[in-house]
Amino acid sequence: MLDNLLDLVKQHAGDAIINNPAIPNERNGEAIETASSSIFDTLKNAASGGNVSDIMSLFNGDGSTEGNPLASSMQSGLVQNLMHKFGLDQGAAGSIASNLLPSVLNKFVSKTNDPNDSSFNLQDILSKVGGGNLDVSNIISQFTGGGNSQQGGDEILDSIKGLFGK
Repeated sequence: MLDNLLDLVKQHAGDAIINNPAIPNERNGEAIETASSSIFDTLKNAASGGNVSDIMSLFNGDGSTEGNPLASSMQSGLVQNLMHKFGLDQGAAGSIASNLLPSVLNKFVSKTNDPNDSSFNLQDILSKVGGGNLDVSNIISQFTGGGNSQQGGDEILDSIKGLFGK
């Protein structure tokens, strides 16, 4: 999953990173890795914070990530990481993030939801960001309408939070 995410960011890095004079060419790979890590780390932090519903809403949306709280967190995290690692000002870092992340995230969600594309699947994503501590199939079934109807969404989220000691 992580390699596929890195490849996805590479595919969309053109003007935002590769052709951007604010990022030295010899550091393009590092900037691409920073963007990929920002996406993964935001998902991981959401899972460890018990916000699996936010992750599910990202992938169960209408294909657009605009207005999604996790997408906003990813953008903020990437801006901060670019400012810290590359010494960019907020405007330059914000421009990179706003030019790169929407297309990467929309493709990420699209590929995850495409049954004919095996490069990403939601179960694998949740397993990776949850550190293998989540009952992924039960979580997915609860958010997609299947599974044990006796256990409500709040109870599931509480049990997930318990896995992370929160």
